[in-house]
Amino acid sequence: MIGVSPMPTPASTSTLLTVHDAAESLDVSPDTIRRWAKKGLIKSIRSPQNYRLFDLAELGRLREKLSGKAKPFRVLKRRGRKTPFKVIELFTGCGGMALGFDNAGLRTELMVEFNRDACATLRANWPRKRLIEGDVATVNFSPYRDEVDIVAGGFPCQAFSYAGQSRGFEDTRGTLFFEFARCVREVRPKIAVGENVRGLLKHDGGRTLDTMLGTLREIGYRPAIKLLRAQFLDVAQKRERLIIVGVRDDLDTGPLFPAENDYTVSLREALKGVPGSPGQTYSPKKHRVMEKVPEGGYWRDLPNATQRRYMGASYFHTGGRTGMARRLAWDEPSLTLTCNPAQKQTERCHPEETRPLTTREYARVQSFPDSWEFAGSTSSVYKQIGNAVPVNLAYHLGRCLVAMLDPDEPRERMVGTDEQPEAAEQLALAI
Repeated sequence: MIGVSPMPTPASTSTLLTVHDAAESLDVSPDTIRRWAKKGLIKSIRSPQNYRLFDLAELGRLREKLSGKAKPFRVLKRRGRKTPFKVIELFTGCGGMALGFDNAGLRTELMVEFNRDACATLRANWPRKRLIEGDVATVNFSPYRDEVDIVAGGFPCQAFSYAGQSRGFEDTRGTLFFEFARCVREVRPKIAVGENVRGLLKHDGGRTLDTMLGTLREIGYRPAIKLLRAQFLDVAQKRERLIIVGVRDDLDTGPLFPAENDYTVSLREALKGVPGSPGQTYSPKKHRVMEKVPEGGYWRDLPNATQRRYMGASYFHTGGRTGMARRLAWDEPSLTLTCNPAQKQTERCHPEETRPLTTREYARVQSFPDSWEFAGSTSSVYKQIGNAVPVNLAYHLGRCLVAMLDPDEPRERMVGTDEQPEAAEQLALAI
């Protein structure tokens, strides 16, 4: 076979094969393997000869899953007692990151959130935890100085105003990142964790991210970044989150990030036994269109005349517009959840029934437990869940933070920044 090569991975030693050799070993077509890779169900790496190589064991597990032999979905949780490590979280939202960190054994000391419904959600689930509802700019964090181990927050990515003066920390003033950095400077935690969308990598030509990382260095932290892909971290969703981890300069520990699993969680696994809940509906006109879309399909799978009527002027635009008239597939992770599953450009239609996913189905896809209650109107609940960090992704990240703070903590399925190719590089290998 060409390109057969045993190579070490963070978890084990795997046999890596070219697409054609892997197809022959599994008795599937090369196009099938290419399709799995394009859909983000499997990963590939480059050989020294520039071949794309696939993990044979990973391919075998995926084939078993697609044949109906799937692992049961679960919300991940640490066994035993919680750790002593405390967290302040800004921009908490409805609690996705906070719950994942809590499940990993961290202790939430303080949450800060502006949205009224999100605060009501947090109070409904964690009535005894301290929550400040209001503008983070009005909060004095000095009383927590040296009392908290981690400051975390998913700050929105805003454009910065550059005057060419290289003022460092002051360059971020007026943005929510400034408030995050101010909290870090006032509290002096051991670790600072920022979370954002992949687009931050290229926002304003990369200058926004450079300014953020430079600011963390200025206030005494060594930052590292990693792009995490939720579908390889026990989440039934193709969702990318950029994670920034800053370690205080006086500490010896290096950054740790979750290593990707060699499996994904399908929508079928995530939605099994999901309880009933409210949800949006389609208008009769849209229902007539969506019922013609096959499982896993989108607007290009409609009859041409229907495409033209439904898409309007967008029919003539370039680009795939793959989110339009989109029906999800049972045996794959969901596409990234949006704040409105019935909106024309971001439809998330149930794989079998002609309707958007319900709020409880949304929560399952984001790996919230069924016991997590959401406050507010149906549209508000969709928005809260759509904006959340997936709980299981946050759990894996939380485990890494615990291991960074406790040298005796197990470190399986974790990598440093130099031990695994960046997810952005892995994505470039898609066939």
